[in-house]
Amino acid sequence: MPRPRFAVLGAGSIGCHLGGHLVAAGHDVTFVGRSAAMATLAERGLTLTSSTRPPVHLPPDRLTLATGPEAAAGADHVLVTVKSADTESAATALAAHLAPDAVVVSFQNGLRNPAVLRAALPGRTVLAGMVPYNVMRSEPGTVHQGMPGRLMAEPDDALLAAFHEAGLDIEARTDMSEVQHSKLLMNLNNAVNALSGLPLRDQLGLRAYRGCLALCQREALAAYRAAGVAPARLGPIAPGAVPFVLGLPDAVFRRLAAASLRTDAHARSSMWEDLKCGRPTEVESLQGEIVDLARAHGRRAPVNARLVALVHEAESAPRTWTGPELYAELRAAR
Repeated sequence: MPRPRFAVLGAGSIGCHLGGHLVAAGHDVTFVGRSAAMATLAERGLTLTSSTRPPVHLPPDRLTLATGPEAAAGADHVLVTVKSADTESAATALAAHLAPDAVVVSFQNGLRNPAVLRAALPGRTVLAGMVPYNVMRSEPGTVHQGMPGRLMAEPDDALLAAFHEAGLDIEARTDMSEVQHSKLLMNLNNAVNALSGLPLRDQLGLRAYRGCLALCQREALAAYRAAGVAPARLGPIAPGAVPFVLGLPDAVFRRLAAASLRTDAHARSSMWEDLKCGRPTEVESLQGEIVDLARAHGRRAPVNARLVALVHEAESAPRTWTGPELYAELRAAR
């Protein structure tokens, strides 16, 4: 059986991480990304690092690079890793070039991207996927996986086989909507981390910042209940109990949530990286999603709404918040 050909649409940190491991395993992968990012890869190649595996360097001559969606024309699987705000335009551009039997897989944050892709690509197979761990660009041409975790995606034998061959731990799930709602609860920390300016391990080790996340999650869980959504249990702690655990004293939290703190000393959220680089963030697809869901069911989510506003302010005027400052600001919004 021939190996599937892959294209990565939106070859940023996550896209390069996934596509790079596939290339290292001998798969045919075309990276489609911004001109500046592709120029860096053409000059330096791609280096994959993590705290658990030796680094892998792919020299430029092993990379197939492109800046337009037409390069995905021959792909059997297209991995979509663009920012959520770009999903519709990327899918519309892709539609004219996609092979009729190509499988499109969304490995993006937020809840709506698979539906947006299906609407823009009628009749095509679109699968939902999820990346549970942090990946960030540690230096030009290098992407670093900052914590362990298992990828998840709707079942596709060829995709799962290729990922396993590439050393990417992945699980087939038939409840991806519930998985995505659970992942969103975790991703609500992205904004808190971005505003803290701290590495994830340090930020999550401080009760005041965890209190900010707990406030966001309580609003999200209330919105989920109103919408009839039961988020999947992805770890040892049930989603509904996580806000309580976040509020425990630091020493107790560290013992109970040791796995959550098993991150590299320098790992940070992708939103922190966006703010640092002056890029628009995905806060509207994270906290903004909770605000919209709550509103649709006659509820309010003022804490999440305030974080949306604070992140947008930081996009133009960066500011670092201490834990007590941010917690007080969010409590006042309720």
